[in-house]
Amino acid sequence: MFNGLIREIALVQSFKGHILSLKAKHRPNLGDSIAVNGACLSVIELFHEGFSVELSKESRDKIALENLKDRVHIEPALRYKDRIDGHLMQGHIDGLGLLEQIVKNENGVDFYIKVPKAMMKLMADKGSIGIDGVSLTINEVFDESIRLTIIPISFRDTLFSSYKVGRRINLESDLLARYIAKQLEFKAQKKGLSWQEVEHISYLY
Repeated sequence: MFNGLIREIALVQSFKGHILSLKAKHRPNLGDSIAVNGACLSVIELFHEGFSVELSKESRDKIALENLKDRVHIEPALRYKDRIDGHLMQGHIDGLGLLEQIVKNENGVDFYIKVPKAMMKLMADKGSIGIDGVSLTINEVFDESIRLTIIPISFRDTLFSSYKVGRRINLESDLLARYIAKQLEFKAQKKGLSWQEVEHISYLY
């Protein structure tokens, strides 16, 4: 599990086939889970100034591989004693968003991101979402997209200041939203939902 707070901006040394090598100050152990641009990957090699992670075919098919160059967000997995300042994330990318518009406001920048149709049911005003591994709040939901506001500290500690319109972005929907949506879908397909069942599901989360 992760909480969407970026530990470090790592430098990409190489990306060949299914092996990504990163230069970083963070020193993991072999087998550790590291979120790279939001995708949970396993450490398979350690070297003097960094480490390598392996991307399964599933990961390569789901994430924006073109962004695994230059610099990337990294976050080590949480420990049970750790404080959660963002929201709980699994490092499982649900889909790819498209950055459609960047608009400066008074003390931040609005990002307008087109979201895959299948994910829109999991979007909610003031809900949580993972954007390239960063925990953010959804400010506004539209028919096919969402609006997020990036505050100055997020620009300082992430790569968002380098993002351009047209960039593909790794998206992870809120964990609880996924489970609730699945239960509602299952029960609706099976026999329809009573108000009592809806209330019961809401109590679970």
